[in-house]
Amino acid sequence: MKYNITGRNLEVTDDLRSYVEKKFSKFSNYFSEDTEVFVTLSKTRGDEKVEITIPMKGTTIRAEETSPDMYASIDMLEEIVERQLRRNRKKLIERYQNAPSFSTLFTEDSSGEDAEEDTIRIVRSKRFAIKPMDPEEACFQMDMLGHSFYVFYNAETDLVSVVYKRKDGNYGLIEPEY
Repeated sequence: MKYNITGRNLEVTDDLRSYVEKKFSKFSNYFSEDTEVFVTLSKTRGDEKVEITIPMKGTTIRAEETSPDMYASIDMLEEIVERQLRRNRKKLIERYQNAPSFSTLFTEDSSGEDAEEDTIRIVRSKRFAIKPMDPEEACFQMDMLGHSFYVFYNAETDLVSVVYKRKDGNYGLIEPEY
């Protein structure tokens, strides 16, 4: 694996670089040697944030973690990436022939572990009327309901859109592209 480690508002020391490479090198068995791993280390308002992105053909593994200690963030991020790999294992095996960035070790079947994590269960289904409104009104409705996202008919674009609350407290807007 090829590591691309960058720092924002932070100098990436050799110790920090070697710690990141050591923690994520255990995943090198699952990927080919030419797979690139993008790691961004940043420091904001006393919190230290680590983001990792592993782009591959057919899927992307991405995770981020924030804590007061950079090394603790890296440790927690390692667990998140491992959980994502385990959960997406079945989908990745099916795509093996189309995704040459995986080594054969990853596609070998293990002793049936994590069988219950491979199935996706929809436990609730809901129907509702979509009202035309602008994104600001949709954000207001979302806050009134106490939800983290809100689906609405965008009166400005005549498309179904989604507003969501971001971790930084701001709002995001998702619009379909045709």
